[in-house]
Amino acid sequence: MSHAQLRAAGLSPEAIKRRVWSRRLHALHRRVYAVGHEALGREGRRWAAVLALGDACLSHGSAAAAWGIGAAPAVIHVTVRGRTGLRSRDGIRVHRPRVLPDDEVTTLRGLPITTPARTLLDLAATARSATIAVAVDRAEQLRLIDFAALHVLLERYPRRAGTPSLRAVLASYSGPADVRSHLERLVHDLCEQQQLPAPHVNVVIEGGVRDFAWPRQRLVVEADSYAWHRSPAALNADRERDVALTLGGWRVLRFTSAQLTRRRAWVARSLTAALEVA
Repeated sequence: MSHAQLRAAGLSPEAIKRRVWSRRLHALHRRVYAVGHEALGREGRRWAAVLALGDACLSHGSAAAAWGIGAAPAVIHVTVRGRTGLRSRDGIRVHRPRVLPDDEVTTLRGLPITTPARTLLDLAATARSATIAVAVDRAEQLRLIDFAALHVLLERYPRRAGTPSLRAVLASYSGPADVRSHLERLVHDLCEQQQLPAPHVNVVIEGGVRDFAWPRQRLVVEADSYAWHRSPAALNADRERDVALTLGGWRVLRFTSAQLTRRRAWVARSLTAALEVA
């Protein structure tokens, strides 16, 4: 607990001192105390570090570890807001950005912490590309990030140290811009080589425009540009369209740009098998 929290709980400065002398309170940092014992878990140490620095939040590698998207660093990283004179100290690494907007800070079990998106941006400033890629992948698996919002954050900081590295990692999620044309060329070549029926293109089915459809086989094939389809709103819309198609008796296959460019043989086999099941 901080000195301010103890005072708010009704303890006078003298009462706080007596508790320190009697070892009912244990000083962890200046004006920050552990109650009852000094043995703190990882989360307790994070709380102590943030409380020691006033208007501050957990950030960088420590925030990544708290969100479950990275390994915990040896020291606790804390970002301080405002022009405080507080500096790094034993076990705490202080960061002091020129600005940290409110929408880049949140709480995790009550602890002030940078948002997952801001955490990734901070991490990208010093981490290796492989580490950033793992963190982004884990954040996506845990549904912590909205890729569209992450791109907006990068636009906010075009010259920030971590922006180029994070952009490079995100490029592997978005893939080529002409993802639909990749699928169109593959479908055209496949149908010609395997003598399969040609699809209907950009056809309206169950209230929506579908990329490719084979009405007799009741098959719809869609091309996904991964980064934008993984935002919550777009993902929900995709799933609602899939439900509508399924209820209408259609089968749906979705392929990403990575699959279309790196696993063309697998995509071809999947399409052939789906078309042969009439």
